[in-house]
Amino acid sequence: MELAPTDDQRVRLGRHAGLSRLVENFALERVKAALDQRAAEKTYGVPDGGLTPVPWSAPALESAWRATHPKRFPWFTDAGLSSRVPKEACRVRAAGFSNFFDSRTGKRTGRKVGFPSWRKRKHGSRFRYDADRAKPVDVRTVRLPGVGVVASREDMTWLVDRLADGAARVLGATVKERAGRWWISFQIEIDRSTLDQRRTVPPDAPACGIDLGLTTFATIVDTDGTVTEVRAPKPLKAALRKLRKANKALARSRRGSANRVKRRAQLARVHLRVAHRRADFLHKTTTRLARTKSAIAVETLNIQGMTRNRRLARAISDAGWGEFVRQLDYKTGWYGSRVWKADRWFPSSKTCSTPGCGQRYGGLALGDRTWTCTGCGIVHDRDHNAATNVLAAMLADVA
Repeated sequence: MELAPTDDQRVRLGRHAGLSRLVENFALERVKAALDQRAAEKTYGVPDGGLTPVPWSAPALESAWRATHPKRFPWFTDAGLSSRVPKEACRVRAAGFSNFFDSRTGKRTGRKVGFPSWRKRKHGSRFRYDADRAKPVDVRTVRLPGVGVVASREDMTWLVDRLADGAARVLGATVKERAGRWWISFQIEIDRSTLDQRRTVPPDAPACGIDLGLTTFATIVDTDGTVTEVRAPKPLKAALRKLRKANKALARSRRGSANRVKRRAQLARVHLRVAHRRADFLHKTTTRLARTKSAIAVETLNIQGMTRNRRLARAISDAGWGEFVRQLDYKTGWYGSRVWKADRWFPSSKTCSTPGCGQRYGGLALGDRTWTCTGCGIVHDRDHNAATNVLAAMLADVA
């Protein structure tokens, strides 16, 4: 939720973000120094048991920070900044090291994670509080250690009531700045049973198959034969003109000038609006589907591979297919629905969806929106046909 800090509070928030960045870099510096020392010791024949230990863990990094900051960073105590921010910064850095090693050994799935790098101001301003150090005071204010009581632009009745009843508890909080605006996100543990039961999927709700595309974001075919086409707002495409204008103004401004700061803020606001429009569309669409469909069949897309096509990369990234499926995964769990994913190589577009036919059309090109089946002679719309096939595959798999 968005915060409404005063000018003095904005300064305090910025200092805490800078503190978090400094501690993360301090932790990385300590680890690299220990690794360099170990490499030098090995050249002198020091056995492995006698090598300098590397502070990989959060407690070790916290201990190094507490021992160092009184002499090296004396301003930390004098500035009255929260001691919880350095603690969480060490945890973030330790998690980065853990993810790196888990990625190398195969314990972490997905794209390979590189060794943590130096955190810079251009990477964004953010910091964390642990446990419930930061929490709502009432429906319109939040208490942040080291900053004070900050007003909120959004009503928090839903959270305050649940915290008072014991139905939720705060596990942590992240404060982040984007385009000059400050936001706080609470990590909470909550009992959703009552809420989910009130919004559960009706027993007679239809199942559906979904084909994702660029011209039409989602073609939805229900078991009762209803076909729905969902058009995406394409926020990045709509903002390209403003982005070009803002980027040109930034490039033409003198480095270090006040005008350059204004132009950078203007460009950030355009990017923030694009992200918000996309997130709003995806959340509304996935929530509606999760609450009205008993089962949802989707394709498994190789989005990373598809973005290698230079002509389509921007449009694919603008669509947000991966985030769409990710949201469906957890929202269907809330409301009693489920998601079924087709195999990546399932030929949903090339297979005739007419019952009893199943003919495959091998000559289907990416630009072909319709094709005629050589087996039954029916003209298929590419997207409708794919959604129907995905739905049929799900129904056959769970039968």
